[in-house]
Amino acid sequence: MSHDQRGGNGNGDRMKSRAKWVFIGFALIAAYFLILEHKAHLSGYLQYWPFLLLLACPLLHLFMHGGHGDHGEHGRDRTNGSKSKKGE
Repeated sequence: MSHDQRGGNGNGDRMKSRAKWVFIGFALIAAYFLILEHKAHLSGYLQYWPFLLLLACPLLHLFMHGGHGDHGEHGRDRTNGSKSKKGE
């Protein structure tokens, strides 16, 4: 006898996906009208947008990684450089 043992209800996943797309649609419409209404205020800053985007890259890297220093040192003991074992 074969049972379908999926982790959840397929209808619930479909509703979450639909709700996500509805939210994205409303957010895009709101952003459009926000930019449309404030275009006169933003026009002076449009020349700086490419530079702000390039500045955002290293800032996001810095904040998302929490700084530098421990890249590649995951699971290693700092005193002797060997892999640390759970239980010792």
